[in-house]
Amino acid sequence: MIAIFLAPVYLLFCFYIWVRAIRWMGACHWLFQTKWTRVSMGIVYTLLVFSILIAFGSPASLFRTWVKRISNYWLGTLMYLILTIGVADLLRLICKRLRFQHKELLFSPAGHAAVGAVCFAVILVFTVTGIVTAHCIRTTDYEVSVEKDGGKLDELNVVLVADLHLGYNIGNWHMKQMVEKINRQSPDIVLIAGDIFDNEYEALRNPEQLECTLSGIRSRYGVYACYGNHDIEEPVLAGFTFSKKGKKKESNPRMDEFVKKSGIQLLRDETVLIEDSFYLCGRADYERPGRGIDTRKTPEEITVDLNREKPILVLDHEPRELQELADAGADVDLCGHTHDGQMFPGNLLIHLFWENPCGYLKKNQMHNIVTSGIGVFGPDMRVGTKSEICNIRIHFQ
Repeated sequence: MIAIFLAPVYLLFCFYIWVRAIRWMGACHWLFQTKWTRVSMGIVYTLLVFSILIAFGSPASLFRTWVKRISNYWLGTLMYLILTIGVADLLRLICKRLRFQHKELLFSPAGHAAVGAVCFAVILVFTVTGIVTAHCIRTTDYEVSVEKDGGKLDELNVVLVADLHLGYNIGNWHMKQMVEKINRQSPDIVLIAGDIFDNEYEALRNPEQLECTLSGIRSRYGVYACYGNHDIEEPVLAGFTFSKKGKKKESNPRMDEFVKKSGIQLLRDETVLIEDSFYLCGRADYERPGRGIDTRKTPEEITVDLNREKPILVLDHEPRELQELADAGADVDLCGHTHDGQMFPGNLLIHLFWENPCGYLKKNQMHNIVTSGIGVFGPDMRVGTKSEICNIRIHFQ
């Protein structure tokens, strides 16, 4: 419903960008002032503007995959078009009211062309940098101490990943890079903190190949995961989800089978005791708990039957209820979901919504680590953030 109300705003922004762009190009060269050039460019621009809707309404096919990918690049570029042109126009209005030497040059056709060229360069740098950064996975190291007896273990080497968002943006090449970097850490255990999928199982390119790649993860105690808010079958339009009224939001059974064939053990409000040394609790998602779960367990309900003298690790998609988990005896809480804002200025605004939007936070005696994730949602870009795996070394005392 929100997407329908925002549609006129989106079209208004697109029209505003078109008007500013066509004036700038006309100032750069007479060719852009001709009727047929403008008509041709207008057709291409219109297809870009409506690529989101075309992809949403198309059946699952190679055509839809390509249009969806184009629309994802367009959404990211659009954001920087609006920001850059908006800032340029604001400065232009301010300069009009000021008196300074050679002011007439700034507002001449040549000055207009020069300002437009600077804006174009800024947009190009943000877009290209964002695309490259989104597909370059880095490793972030953490080291924490848990003041509990680890039984047979003096320390535990955990690799945390989250937000794979397998689908239109993220495919097998990206997963091969991830698996290689995970295995390089020689992990004791690998944990996936939700959003394995990107809402549509049909968006997976060659699921069998992806299963084979993911099953190549090597670790001492295996690979465990919880589901996130995007691990359900639900249409998405420009970041907004649509579902049938009264229909429960849950994963496609093929998603569950995919996870199983990939050698990943899914924890849905469940706890496992590993090597009689530490507990691992996998929580259902806060927003969409999934099939068979109407209300997810509270932190207290998760730990009530556990021996709290043993270390308790919690795997949760969203970094919520941190104080409640700390009070319930959790020692390490591992999350994803936020993408660290994914794209500037989102990486600054994200701090307004989450106690720990990304990185490390200590809550009483509990260590909370939030990863910025592997994949992306919507625009296939990362600006001011990174795609990462987290190598966490936990020392027991």
